[in-house]
Amino acid sequence: MENVIRDIARQYLPQRTHYYYARIKLATDPLYAGAGAALAGTREPLLDLGCGIGLLAHALRAQGFHADYRGVDIDEAKIASANAACARAKLVGVHFESRDLATGFPDHRGSVALLDIVQFLPPEAQEALLERSIASLTPDGVLVMRTGLQREGWRLRFTRAVDRLARLSRWMNVGPQRYPSRADLEQRFDRHGLRATYRRLHGRLPFENWLICASRPRGGGTASR
Repeated sequence: MENVIRDIARQYLPQRTHYYYARIKLATDPLYAGAGAALAGTREPLLDLGCGIGLLAHALRAQGFHADYRGVDIDEAKIASANAACARAKLVGVHFESRDLATGFPDHRGSVALLDIVQFLPPEAQEALLERSIASLTPDGVLVMRTGLQREGWRLRFTRAVDRLARLSRWMNVGPQRYPSRADLEQRFDRHGLRATYRRLHGRLPFENWLICASRPRGGGTASR
């Protein structure tokens, strides 16, 4: 695994900030293994909204996910880094573009990834993003989310502080706006006939992070669990 992490991180050189970010993120964050497991065996094209420097594309390819991947982010500098690393790694079927989702949602049918993005949007934008993402799902598509959930406790306070620090350090363009509640998500998924699973995904880190996967059930039934 260490060799895979090192090889992916090297694709971001000579940008050393992104090189070290990739090494640390891939080594410590269970997000990439979790997203890979959620998408394992699927062949639907994946739209990754808020893709950042494109680490998910490299991690998924290393895990055997070969469907088309499209990464979108508002940060043009991150997209430039993602494209450069993609070219160095010679990833096939991977495309990145800079886009402000407030001006239009990409045309897409397949699976959708919303990883650490929903909480940075104001409530109305969250509603629109979730609805458009769900509308983009194919019968075999999967909606993969990683977000904090609105719950009492020190983990959410810590997560909110780190998200604010990401804004202050200019890694994120905005600070956290609102963390969704599980009840609201369950109602939304049920309304669209989706079945969802919820799994804690903070690893050894003190975050209030959850991996949420929603898809259309096979053989009937819509209950979230």
